Amino acid sequence: MAIGVFDSGVGGLTVHRELVSRFAERDFIYLGDQANAPYGGRGGEEIVELTREGCETLFRAGASVVVLACNTASAIALRRLQQTWIPGLREELSRPVNVLGIIVPTIEAATGLPWSYEAERDGRLEGEKKEAIDITGIFCTAATAMSRVYEIEIDKRRTDLAVFTEPCPGLAGLIELGAPEEELRVVVRDHVDSLRRRIGRHPDKAILGCTHYEIVANLFAETLPEGVQVISQPTAVADSLERYFERHPEYDLGNTGRRTFLTTGQPGPQSDLIAQFWGAPLTFDAA
Repeated sequence: MAIGVFDSGVGGLTVHRELVSRFAERDFIYLGDQANAPYGGRGGEEIVELTREGCETLFRAGASVVVLACNTASAIALRRLQQTWIPGLREELSRPVNVLGIIVPTIEAATGLPWSYEAERDGRLEGEKKEAIDITGIFCTAATAMSRVYEIEIDKRRTDLAVFTEPCPGLAGLIELGAPEEELRVVVRDHVDSLRRRIGRHPDKAILGCTHYEIVANLFAETLPEGVQVISQPTAVADSLERYFERHPEYDLGNTGRRTFLTTGQPGPQSDLIAQFWGAPLTFDAA
């Protein structure tokens, strides 16, 4: 048995690397759906079906828990899979299985509040705009931006935070293809400037709401002014998963330290950009 990590491509490696560090003795299976990456420009039903197929591959390969290391899949597909697919799969496999996302831990980290918390609303202020103390900027795919998940869920918990989303179409695809750093730097700078113009200033916090963007987090850090806090999704997810496993000891996660990397795309070595991020050459096998 193992922990499964799923992404549309290589972006989930950012979360995977943190999880491997945190749970070094556990077995891991990583699957990148590179044949269909990126997900950001796809329709909702297609994202749900592709995510289900990827998770099923991981469960059939022995995963007990699958982490959707993809903001788009977490925003669009997670709830559907948990409610309509997982219960039947548990019966079919006759063992505990579950799918978890990365947006809940990220929002908990951004707000400093547990997911169960919901802010009290002052009825006298309904319809009026409160002055925001802090502004959080979200850099994400078009599909995640259209879901408005970050705006909706952060507002439920913190009425003193304003959220501005900056969709970055094409950026995940460039990272997936291993584009040169200078090309990526120009794209990142354009999106940071676009968000600044819309807000009227830079945000106080930033969330890289696509795990691909964590691969070029250094470019966001050098473009955003000093003092802007960038929320680390991989750290937030690892913290949350650690607490989850403490509450749910029923999952068999393996204990041999096995590492398996699969792809629906072309198997073989990944790009130089990924090798540089990972710290060593990385090869995927066919799913």
